Amino acid sequence: MEEERLRLDAAAQVAHAEVDFPAEWRFGAREAPVLGRRGAVSTTDEYATRVGLEVLERGGTAMDAAIAVSFALAVVNPSAGNIGGGGFMVTRLTGGETSALDYREKAPLAAHRDMYLDEDGELTDASLVGHLAAGVPGTVMGMWRAHERYGTLPWDELVQPAVELAEGFEVQERFARSIRGAAERLRTFETTRRTFLPDDRPPEVGETFRQPELARTLARIRDQGPDGFYGGETADLLVAEMERGGGIITHEDLARYDAVWREPVNFTYRNHTVTSMPPSSSGGVTMALMAHMLEEHDLAALGWHSPEMIHLMVEAWKRAYADRNQLLADIDFVPVPMDSLLSPSYARRRGAEIDPTRATPSEEIAPGLEIREPTETTHYSVVDEWGNAVAVTTTINSGYGNRVTVEGAGFLLNNEMDDFAAKPGFPNQFGLVQGEQNAIEPEKRMLSAMTPTVVADPDGRLLFVTGTPGGSTIITTVFQTLVGVVDFGMSVSQAVNAPRLHHQHLPDLLYWEAGGLAAETVGGLEAMGHILRERGGVSGDVQAILVLPDGTYSVYSDPRLGGTALAR
Repeated sequence: MEEERLRLDAAAQVAHAEVDFPAEWRFGAREAPVLGRRGAVSTTDEYATRVGLEVLERGGTAMDAAIAVSFALAVVNPSAGNIGGGGFMVTRLTGGETSALDYREKAPLAAHRDMYLDEDGELTDASLVGHLAAGVPGTVMGMWRAHERYGTLPWDELVQPAVELAEGFEVQERFARSIRGAAERLRTFETTRRTFLPDDRPPEVGETFRQPELARTLARIRDQGPDGFYGGETADLLVAEMERGGGIITHEDLARYDAVWREPVNFTYRNHTVTSMPPSSSGGVTMALMAHMLEEHDLAALGWHSPEMIHLMVEAWKRAYADRNQLLADIDFVPVPMDSLLSPSYARRRGAEIDPTRATPSEEIAPGLEIREPTETTHYSVVDEWGNAVAVTTTINSGYGNRVTVEGAGFLLNNEMDDFAAKPGFPNQFGLVQGEQNAIEPEKRMLSAMTPTVVADPDGRLLFVTGTPGGSTIITTVFQTLVGVVDFGMSVSQAVNAPRLHHQHLPDLLYWEAGGLAAETVGGLEAMGHILRERGGVSGDVQAILVLPDGTYSVYSDPRLGGTALAR
């Protein structure tokens, strides 16, 4: 009854913007979000969302819930949730303090610049499939550092739900569908086949799925903290797996790994303060470039998804990605001109190059600065009753990573080494053409597109928490949710459901989700010189929370992949 009363009280505030999605578009413009006043969690999986909400109900903070969710996702969303990968976390405390945690994987000490080239200097697939593709995992240390700084409930209580899930959970459709779709990839290595295809078949809805080796690994992490992963039995198992399959991660690599607290990227967009990740993520800087270029234009006056509005947005994206792909990398290893890239005046100079009536061919767009020498991911959003917010994006890169499950430990490893420029000037699996800045070096963190983001309104109050998976499309997807809320006053469900576009400078193609653009819009963009390509499947899996005027949390999980949002 209380939940129903809350819905009735707050429903009038969930003002849907007056925008119409194309008739062929599969998701509605008037879908009802989930409402609550004492906390909200949105993840790609129902079990993980419930774990987070239960932590909030026990009096835990958003950070406590985020840690518990991370470990739960490692069990119930193995295609992207992980302890064998890494990620990024952006936090905003109720008083306005922000922070950014970089627990991205690192290149092993034995890594070298040309390790993925054959004798003819051509790229191999070793950065994608198999043991050599793995970077040193960062998730466990990342969660430990987050708990050390902001956690309030005991560590073991936050890891325990994941242990219980690994001991057995009832298979739901989303999990079954994911395993079915990846079944052939999961047969690449025998340990992975045994783990995820019991009886050599995908699990069916309603069956109990058990991961006893993973349960034991998680129990060691529960009881010993990071020493239960980077040392002892788990480390021995991981290094033995490397030696068995020709990988290069060693005990020394594991012992030397640490997560890093960094100064977050903060920028303003139409008087809203946006907080996102700095390098080794490219998300915050690239979004700042986009935002500062577009602030010169009244997008709302042009109309949502009009050819003119899309044209300006895409032209800003091209220039932002041109800078991103050549200038950004791990700031611990190479000089990155952060002050210039985050400067509104620099972005305005870049934006002044935009012809409002004609697309600029990508080959004519170079980075705006010169450097001088000295898609499978998951996102979740959490807000607690005190107004603390946590946005987390984590990944093992491709769906199910490098396909290698550590024998005896039960977890998949990442293939994040492909996010380096294995051959500068040539595209990676996401088509990103990156430069020398992001070349492979030992202990360097590979550049990422992950963009966990928190937004405050012009009065400094928490407004919006957002993020998504999607490889190179992550930045444009998150930016489109920001534009939906700030420029067009969309509800959280509209901002998430709206059809998405993507351009990343190279290749010179404007991608759009099937059914997401009206024929006349496509024609108008083509007349401006854009080359459009309708993409198969969907773009992203946004998990978002919008704070309504009276403080009610309006939370929504992207229906594209079938996640779950809950509030209290």
